[in-house]
Amino acid sequence: MPTLQWVGKDKVVNHHLDVPFRVLNKVSSFRAPEGTPANSTDNRIIHGDNLEALKSLLPEFEGKVKCIYIDPPYNTGNEGWVYNDAVNDPKIKRWLGKVVGKEGEDLSRHDKWLCMMYPRVKLLHRLLAKDGVIFASIDDNEAVHLQQLLNEIFGAESFLAKLVWKRKAGGGDDSEHVATEHEYVLCYAKRKQFAKISRVLHESPAMTAKYNKVENGRRYYLERLDKTSLTYSESMDFPIECPDGSFVSPPHPDPKNPTTSWRWSEKAVKERREELQFIKEKKTNEWRIYTRTWEPSEGVTPRSLLVDKDFGRNRDGTQELDSILGPKVFNNP
Repeated sequence: MPTLQWVGKDKVVNHHLDVPFRVLNKVSSFRAPEGTPANSTDNRIIHGDNLEALKSLLPEFEGKVKCIYIDPPYNTGNEGWVYNDAVNDPKIKRWLGKVVGKEGEDLSRHDKWLCMMYPRVKLLHRLLAKDGVIFASIDDNEAVHLQQLLNEIFGAESFLAKLVWKRKAGGGDDSEHVATEHEYVLCYAKRKQFAKISRVLHESPAMTAKYNKVENGRRYYLERLDKTSLTYSESMDFPIECPDGSFVSPPHPDPKNPTTSWRWSEKAVKERREELQFIKEKKTNEWRIYTRTWEPSEGVTPRSLLVDKDFGRNRDGTQELDSILGPKVFNNP
């Protein structure tokens, strides 16, 4: 398998082993609702260096974490934000000088980013359970490098998906070339054969519009029984009797070059005739035959394009936080 090379890699591939174990000191606790026993959950917020924090979790959680989500620095080069998104942050500079040495002074910003990420991803890999999954948000600045890094540590065979999230709508007309409206979420499994991604009840506007009929509380849409295809099947082209005793066959705009056939075989039509729905079009007075396609009750397989409004936009996060805590409780870029 191809491996990713960068300046300083040899200094960090085993650095996670040299990170000291730190004892987590409990210094405060949130105020639980009245009547809730103290420490009734295993939730915790850790304040400190994230590399040391990850190492401190190993004794208790190695191989036990089912799901990890990370939102690493995107390495945009923007150093003016409250939350520095560049690898020239003074803390990272000091860390690189200590771990990589003088060589670290000449690293490109991508080299620095990879040096910073590698030991952290190694520890995250150790924390995941065999059926665990990791999700990592990133944008185009480091998406290619992060995917190669995850391929190297998790194995390319552990790749699950590269989700594309539409982070904003509109704007960007001042972009030099192309207005970027999306980011990515990379998904990897610890061991793909054990990972289970739940099906989702997809309530997007597109799905709601598609499944536009309801019967007994379950949604469905009508799909025509005739289907145009590049590969015409003569065995699937036969007449079907309609309620008034007339017969209808798949329509052929060009009878000399038929391209339409039924989706069901003649046997299936006879055995499942009660499932067919016959509708006479008002304009043409011709019969059309439909089948019902039901919305899966167990949900659908998640899709890689997260573009519906239901998935939120960047500004939605700020508005939601303001509605919960009040405006400007936290600084944000």
